[in-house]
Amino acid sequence: MYRAYVINLARARDRWDSVVTRLAAAGIAYERIDAVDGRALELPIPEFDEPRHRLMTGRLPIPAEIGCYLSHLKAVDAFLATDDTHALILEDDAAFDATLASVIDAALEWSAAWDVLRLSTVGRDRVVPVIPLGDGAALGVNFTRTKGAAAYMLSRRAARSFARFLRPMRLAYDIAFDLEYLHGLTALAVTPYPVDQSGPAPTQIQIDINDYKLPAWRYLTVFPFRAAVEMARLVMRTVVLATTAARRLAGPPRLTRDEGA
Repeated sequence: MYRAYVINLARARDRWDSVVTRLAAAGIAYERIDAVDGRALELPIPEFDEPRHRLMTGRLPIPAEIGCYLSHLKAVDAFLATDDTHALILEDDAAFDATLASVIDAALEWSAAWDVLRLSTVGRDRVVPVIPLGDGAALGVNFTRTKGAAAYMLSRRAARSFARFLRPMRLAYDIAFDLEYLHGLTALAVTPYPVDQSGPAPTQIQIDINDYKLPAWRYLTVFPFRAAVEMARLVMRTVVLATTAARRLAGPPRLTRDEGA
């Protein structure tokens, strides 16, 4: 059982109306998550670890990015307050059609194989397909860093892990949750991605990233961190590829309630 948690700023009424229309067409139940307005935050706050953020990103705090991060954690908390086994988390600019529900249903047949299911990306689709889902879609593994968090699904296990380990904020949310393997979680992606994150509405995180970058010394900490997590990604997702291929041969695993919880 799942529902969508849609992150939406109160002032973005047009986006809300648009995404609700899409969800209704797909027949997906939903709940609105009142997004945190980063521009209204006054730092420092306990939810943001600025010293570690600087060391890991080489950047000054970006208020809109902090608001986005905290909004996703609000969605995670809302999910954990229910008895649902899975959650679909959407940003309000996610573009999809009515077939999204059938893609999700097919992926849930293999839900014991993943904790995090990516449904969108910013950039190219580099997923290595492993398990066919029908109608040209497949579950697969991505070996590169994937940006964007417009649409993804979580199991309760993943949500509990995120609620615990992603606080306080140290990285942008799309980067932080793409490091699921550091927390013992398994991530798969649907290819081709069924949700478009490059839709007509401009992002509400309008920044000139260069204005926030620290001096060149930042590379002394940023590069070693990136190298370490990318090496870990390659190793861990190679393991995921092998285990997912083995699962395909065995057939769809049946998820028990204890496994989902």
